Amino acid sequence: NGAICIQPCSPFFRGETSFVCEDRKWQMFTDACASLDVQSLFQHIHSTPMHCTSCLFVAVVSFSFCPLIFSNLFSSLQRISEPDFSCIIPDILSSPAIPGNIADIVELLKKISLLLSENVNRRKMQSYSRIANHILNSSIISNWAFVKDRNASSILLDSVNLFAGKLLLRNGSESVQEHFISTKGYSIHKNTSGKSFDFSMEFSNTGDITGHVVIPKEELLRLSKTSKAISIAFPTLGAIIETNRLDTVFVNGMVLSVSLPEELQHILLIFEKVNKLENVKAQCVGWHSTERRWDNRACKMKSDNISSVVCICKHHRRTFKSFSILMSPTVLRNAVLDCITRVGLGLSIFSLVLCLIIETVVWHHVTKTEITYMRHFCLVNIATSLLIADVLFVFAAIVHNTALNYQLCVAATFFLHFFYLALFFWMFTLGLLILYGLLLNFFKITRSVFIATAFSIGYGCPLVISILTVAITEPKNGYLRSGACWLNWHETKALLAFVVPALGIIVVNVVVVVVVVVKTGRSSVGEGCKSQDLSNVIRISKNVVLLTPLLGLTWGFGLATIVDSRSLAFHVTFALLNAFQGFFILLFGTLLDRKTREALRMNCISSKRKCSLAK
Repeated sequence: NGAICIQPCSPFFRGETSFVCEDRKWQMFTDACASLDVQSLFQHIHSTPMHCTSCLFVAVVSFSFCPLIFSNLFSSLQRISEPDFSCIIPDILSSPAIPGNIADIVELLKKISLLLSENVNRRKMQSYSRIANHILNSSIISNWAFVKDRNASSILLDSVNLFAGKLLLRNGSESVQEHFISTKGYSIHKNTSGKSFDFSMEFSNTGDITGHVVIPKEELLRLSKTSKAISIAFPTLGAIIETNRLDTVFVNGMVLSVSLPEELQHILLIFEKVNKLENVKAQCVGWHSTERRWDNRACKMKSDNISSVVCICKHHRRTFKSFSILMSPTVLRNAVLDCITRVGLGLSIFSLVLCLIIETVVWHHVTKTEITYMRHFCLVNIATSLLIADVLFVFAAIVHNTALNYQLCVAATFFLHFFYLALFFWMFTLGLLILYGLLLNFFKITRSVFIATAFSIGYGCPLVISILTVAITEPKNGYLRSGACWLNWHETKALLAFVVPALGIIVVNVVVVVVVVVKTGRSSVGEGCKSQDLSNVIRISKNVVLLTPLLGLTWGFGLATIVDSRSLAFHVTFALLNAFQGFFILLFGTLLDRKTREALRMNCISSKRKCSLAK
């Protein structure tokens, strides 16, 4: 596994194909075989009459292959006033859109955008669009997966945006339409009532999809002079970008690019959904040109229904010029889940506060022995960690939905990661304490030793893991996931820094519960009375029920949502068990504890006596 094999191309093709070994089978990795030879294309065109102005195009592109030819022709090419590259289009369109040719065409379009983007008239834009349209065809999307340069689709997007942004407008407007790329431009000024770009384009055999770019009137008032606005629509580019990325999310609409004056900061975009799924969450995103990834910080959602999404996005010439909508097939959006989370979280926070108040009131009554002191010490820290984590969960949701502040989101994620880990490690400490009480009761430890050990495990380990996670992943912009203030999964697998310790602790605590069950069952063996069987079963069941939320075993149900991420039943069960975990800790850790109830009763009696004496 992982071995690489490189094979030469078949005759009449140049380049090579690489394969990687996966599960004892060779799988194609990259295909650089190409039939489109830039040098031969230049020689063919150069032999034609000089009025065929595409030789300027080929000469520029050939500069990287043959600088001498380019320098010799440069002076004569300067005399050509309006080149349009039309002479090479038949050769390009007749070439198969195989991965190697796609890479060469992307490189050609990049060179044109960098070196020949002056005076882009309608003819030049049409020629450019026809070339780009050839490799944007919906029938060859799968070929992009084998292009050697994994950033080829991003390079193509940047090249088209750069070239189209120089389009000259005739009589205040222009429109160039191909099947898989459409460019429109308008003159705008502050007295314009509002301007919109409306696109309706073919996506596949299933029909057309639409997209709209709206420049609000309040934005147009920022203009000091007449300017131009250009918009480009790509119905298939989103799917092409996906072929080179590992995300489970998919682009579910057009990719809409804009080229606007710097004064304009925000635009309204309306995307029709390709797949109109009911229970899947949509997300407005912008393409980060320098980091080459979808970034949710560029946009916020205004409305979302089954057929379309309305986004408000911020335009920035250097970073955010292209926008779309993402949908994750593994993220269920359901009113029941939202309701359970909100109600459960509110009840959990209230229950944890009440739990800590009760523990404060009865502390001196329930911590008279070493083992009860240690138990309640762990319980207080479990409740504190979960309470802070729940509050941070609410804060992280607020930061993500409104402020979209990256630094705050990083801070919220760090502390959320730390306190959720602290919750699990304190549950782990409680599990070890139970084992100590059952198996090592002959070995005594002092309070000071216990506190030092418990703090090292409960807060020391989470702190080390949290700091290492942010230190390793944040410099690569891989700490946060797209769409939430939480640990990244698809790019850097930062989420493993939470999942692995949590699952490991759950496994250990399952063993603790098994030991408790075995010890409880053995306590009645040899009594010789069958009437004890029922009470024994009840005692075992009670222990399991009491320990399950305190040792975090309810989080084990999260594995079911991984096995079948589309099952609403698994998600509802997981949401119920974990959103109400604070309530379970109050109930099973405090209210159902006999000594705590007795201490509360004594406290109430004492309070009544004090009240009577005062009267």
